[in-house]
Amino acid sequence: MKSATANRRMTLLVMRDAQHSVKQIHLSKPLMLAVPAAAVLSLSGLVLAMQAHSSQVITQLEQKVNLENMKNLQLQGSVNSREQSIERLQNEIIKLSSQAKDMQLKMEHVDELEQQLQQFIDKHSTSMSTDDSAVKASSLSWDASEHVGGEFIAVHENEMLDLAQETKDDFQEMQELLKAMESQVPHTLKKAQETQTQISGNPTLWPTSSQVLTSSFGYRTDPFTGKAAFHAGIDIAGENGGPVYAAGAGKVVTADESGARGRYIIIEHPNGLQTWYMHLSKIQVDVGESVDKGEQIALLGSTGRSTGPHLHFQVVKNDKPMNPLPYIRPEKSELN
Repeated sequence: MKSATANRRMTLLVMRDAQHSVKQIHLSKPLMLAVPAAAVLSLSGLVLAMQAHSSQVITQLEQKVNLENMKNLQLQGSVNSREQSIERLQNEIIKLSSQAKDMQLKMEHVDELEQQLQQFIDKHSTSMSTDDSAVKASSLSWDASEHVGGEFIAVHENEMLDLAQETKDDFQEMQELLKAMESQVPHTLKKAQETQTQISGNPTLWPTSSQVLTSSFGYRTDPFTGKAAFHAGIDIAGENGGPVYAAGAGKVVTADESGARGRYIIIEHPNGLQTWYMHLSKIQVDVGESVDKGEQIALLGSTGRSTGPHLHFQVVKNDKPMNPLPYIRPEKSELN
């Protein structure tokens, strides 16, 4: 029995050094086997725990890496989008600059036309010439839709900033020009309208289709009495019922009939001028009516003190009869 118990025991000898005695530790065999097994199990558990922890750490690191990759992708997309936006902005700045230059050219052209109009007004407001004055000017057209080319040269960011500032200055200059034009053009237009009214109101148009002059302005022998008399206008022979035209634009101040004048019309024009039309067969305008130069106002006739169908045409300035021929001549007729 004792031998069986001894077989189940194991003795451990503990030797510290030569100066100390050897110690014996008696342990049962199952315990000796259990200790290494426990150690192995502990180590295995530790390894498994470390593996689990490592897997968790690796998973977290992978998640972080994936998150960083996503951030990098988003950042790259943002950079690409920013570059595209900058490129679009550069193209818009270039387009805007081109439009600003084109608009500036057109506005300079308009300003040139305004100056030419002013010169026209200054010239004709005093002379009241009837000669046509043509204003010729050219302007550039713009079409950027096709037929372009050239070498590609990259644009630096500073150049785009300079171009943007230049475009801003161009628009500022155009605003100042527009402001000046807003104050000048209405005045110039008003003067142009006044000048045009005066020009159109000048009695320069030959008043009949006929150009047969039978009696001139000034002293003559009266056809009825045979005595010397003053003739305040000119007589133009024509067919009975022929058209009579307004020599200039104006306002009808008289449309009446008398024994000497027959049926007659008086039109008032600018600068104190009037034109008188006598011996009409029919009056086709009313008092107070505005008429244009060349508008038909009556029919030629032989009413009143007349020897046959004709128009007595008279020009009066400030209540004084004037010779009509310096105002109207057959070659100035706009109807022939």
